[in-house]
Amino acid sequence: MTVWLVSRHPGAVEWARRQGLAIDRLVAHLDLGEVRAGDTVIGTLPVHLAGQVCAAGARYLHLSLDLSPAHRGRELDADDLERCNARLEEYHVQRAGD
Repeated sequence: MTVWLVSRHPGAVEWARRQGLAIDRLVAHLDLGEVRAGDTVIGTLPVHLAGQVCAAGARYLHLSLDLSPAHRGRELDADDLERCNARLEEYHVQRAGD
C-alpha cells in the first residue's frame, strides 16, 4: 500500500512534512495506472480524477483549505496553509450511474 502526495506546490509538501505524514510517493501529476487498491492518494484532484482513484479501490484524502479572496490565485507556503485551516478530508467519489 502506497501513500501518494499529489502536488506541485512546495508549501503543500512542507505542510505535509510538518504534519508528520508518511508519504511514499511525491508526484506533481498522478498516473492513475500506478494507483492500486489499498493505496491512499492525498491532494486536490479534480472530481473526475478523485472518482477514478476511488474506483481503483484507493482512498482519496482531499487537502482542504478555507481560502480568503486575498489568498486565491497565489502560491501559498506552509504557514499560509496553516492560517487557511489546512486539513485532510476523506472523500468517496463515485460517478452517478456507476
